[in-house]
Amino acid sequence: MAFLTSDLLRSVQPAHRFDEAALLRYAAANVAGFPAAPAKFSISQFGYGQSNPTFCLEVASHGSPGVVKRYVLRKKPPGALLESAHAVEREFQVLKALGVHTDVPVPKVFCLCNDTSIIGTSFYIMEYLEGRIFMDNKLPGLSPERRKVIYQATAKTLASLHKVDVDSIGLQKFGRRDNYCKRQVERWGKQYLASTGQGKPDRNPKMLDLVVWLRENIPAEDSSGASVTGLVHGDYRIDNLVFHPVKDQVIGILDWELSTLGNQMCDVAYSALLYIVDVALGECESYEGLEFSGIPEGIPSLVEYLAVYCSAARRPWPVREWKFYMAFSLFRGASIYAGVYHRWTLGNASGGERARYAGKMANVLVDSAWAYITRESVLPDQPPLGILSQGATERFEDDHSLSMKEQGCSVPSQKVLELRKKLLKFMQDHVYPNEGEFYRLAQSSQRWTVHPDEEKLKDLAKQEGLWNLWIPLDSAARARKLLEEEKYFSTGAWNSNLLGAGLSNLEYGYLCEIMGRSIWAPQIFNCGAPDTGNMEVLLRYGTKEQLIEWLIPLLEGKIRSGFAMTEPQVASSDATNIECSLTRQGDFYIINGKKWWTSGAMDPRCKVLIVMGKTDFSAPMHKQQSMILVDVNTPGVHIRRPLLVFGFDDAPHGHAEITFENVRVPVKNILLGEGRGFEIAQGRLGPGRLHHCMRLIGAAERGMQMTVDRALRRRVFGKLIAEQGSFLSDLAKCRVELEQARLLVFEAADQLDRLGNKKARGTIAMAKVATPNMALKVLDFAMQVHGAAGLSSDTVLAHLWATSRTLRIADGPDEVHLGTIAKLELRRAKL
Repeated sequence: MAFLTSDLLRSVQPAHRFDEAALLRYAAANVAGFPAAPAKFSISQFGYGQSNPTFCLEVASHGSPGVVKRYVLRKKPPGALLESAHAVEREFQVLKALGVHTDVPVPKVFCLCNDTSIIGTSFYIMEYLEGRIFMDNKLPGLSPERRKVIYQATAKTLASLHKVDVDSIGLQKFGRRDNYCKRQVERWGKQYLASTGQGKPDRNPKMLDLVVWLRENIPAEDSSGASVTGLVHGDYRIDNLVFHPVKDQVIGILDWELSTLGNQMCDVAYSALLYIVDVALGECESYEGLEFSGIPEGIPSLVEYLAVYCSAARRPWPVREWKFYMAFSLFRGASIYAGVYHRWTLGNASGGERARYAGKMANVLVDSAWAYITRESVLPDQPPLGILSQGATERFEDDHSLSMKEQGCSVPSQKVLELRKKLLKFMQDHVYPNEGEFYRLAQSSQRWTVHPDEEKLKDLAKQEGLWNLWIPLDSAARARKLLEEEKYFSTGAWNSNLLGAGLSNLEYGYLCEIMGRSIWAPQIFNCGAPDTGNMEVLLRYGTKEQLIEWLIPLLEGKIRSGFAMTEPQVASSDATNIECSLTRQGDFYIINGKKWWTSGAMDPRCKVLIVMGKTDFSAPMHKQQSMILVDVNTPGVHIRRPLLVFGFDDAPHGHAEITFENVRVPVKNILLGEGRGFEIAQGRLGPGRLHHCMRLIGAAERGMQMTVDRALRRRVFGKLIAEQGSFLSDLAKCRVELEQARLLVFEAADQLDRLGNKKARGTIAMAKVATPNMALKVLDFAMQVHGAAGLSSDTVLAHLWATSRTLRIADGPDEVHLGTIAKLELRRAKL
């Protein structure tokens, strides 16, 4: 059964009355739009909840007496309080940070008052949310489908809270991050002792034994807190959520008294207590949870609920630690209810007469904790398969694109599905959580250095077999034949994957798309530009000596590279304009020229450049150019400056301006021979350049997911963005264009595999035109929905947009590709 927020209002309890005139004067002076001399001003109290007393302020001005505005006031309870309890100041702090900087659904806060002379205690005033609150976790009166959606929304809203970067919103000092459970066990143990015994309610000896068990079984992950630490709500449960009056979406998370930084799995377990015990206060014959009383149709099981959370929060399955987290949550609940019951005996419990049952509830929770501890098994070893796809119409952040089955695209092999699954998990567990750290370093004074975690993730990717996945089968075969890899390649557990997983271009497309969802991901898997294109050149055209000197360290990820072709003084989209000279002098070539937009050259790991220049200015137009390998430490190579792309310098990767002044390079460094630069470029422009299109599909998918998430949480002009007609139309159009582009890219990759680069060039050209333009449209729409945040560095959208726009030039201007498409069309017409 759901109650509207207004249904919970009652007259103010005598013990909680305060000076209304003083409050009115304060609100008029500190809340924007609050009338100083209202035509109506009344105060009522919310009759639900056992923590800080909460009141509704109703006010109307003389100018519009029929328009009543509502505000919510939340204060400390009167009387003597336990140390550190009822900190409304902390509630205000976290609500303000979340409301201003994130999309987590919370009421807007207006002001905090620590002057106890106003109404006797500290308090704050916030937005009133009219919506539904579900008191009965069985959700009677709702269809099974709606029950399922509500529980999924509960799990995903908690995940959205847990993904907040506390450092970026000013909550980095909101609490200690390490040893959260250890400290909480001690804190709530002391709170229990302070609420029981010695003239207070009776003390349960089983509770004291429970403290001992918890101390001895704290998970190892709690000590460092690195993987599980973040913002913790502390009392997250379905009846502390306000749902939209009509739609099954969370519009507000309430009751932040216990919020802090700490182990977020404690939040998850506490939200799942309803499966073990019914914590609703009242005179009940049984306090059995849903697992014992029977789960109503549509409501997911505990395992299914947990799977939805882990998927949305990108968290590993907590099979080993779950027993502790549930026992701890039951213990903490018991301590809280013991405190509620103690306050009831003193006459100042905010929940009224319902609080009289809190003492009994505390003992029920203690018994439930011991029953749970003695279970042989509490979770399966792996989460259930297919939970998220059963009837789901939503899209989840762990996999922004539709499943393979839903796409209707044939999957070449089971191997691709397994690699895709591993790659998604790697992104969830390691890439997304580290993006903030990588960006912070890239924007600091040390931005031209490499984050140590990046190298650690590269080693992990190697171990997982997610390394060099881009390498085409034919190129890998040539390298193996030339090198006899066991003789030249380093040893290691990942050695067998050094030349990739034996994938076709089409198969790699399913994986490359996933990497494109993050600016940082491709390089972690050694699948980033320009290294892939340069390695492809060496794989296809390099001599054995060139492969040993440069390809192997590139394949191993020990060095990086750059491709120097574009020149500032000529239109480099027509490579015949290139002016950089390669002049043969005995056993050396002397290089003179100026290049720019040499991506990757700023990276401290960049050791080699592939330079395109002219060896014979008098030869036929397409025989003048050659490519040569240049060590960046060769005298005369001067990296002048990084260039900015829409304000981004892409540190530590960078896009460099370089001058070559009488640079002497051995003749053996020439690739394939003089005058073969165009031939190499045409081979390189196939698979390597199609990778950009694949990644842009992923970038657009991330933009779509961020758009949908934002639209389902932000309200404008009285409605959610998702309820605005123009939004719905634009969202649908973006989805149509994205799916069209995806199919075109996959078709190009398939033709590349079956027909070769030359015969596939028309479809490749179409993909290169359509995909960046599609990504720009989707990301522009995402930025528009995000408002000012979409233009800032607080989201990844602006950076993704800048990258997409750049590729309309860097991947060959649209005009060149359109010319190719048109010429092929005309040629077909003549046949």
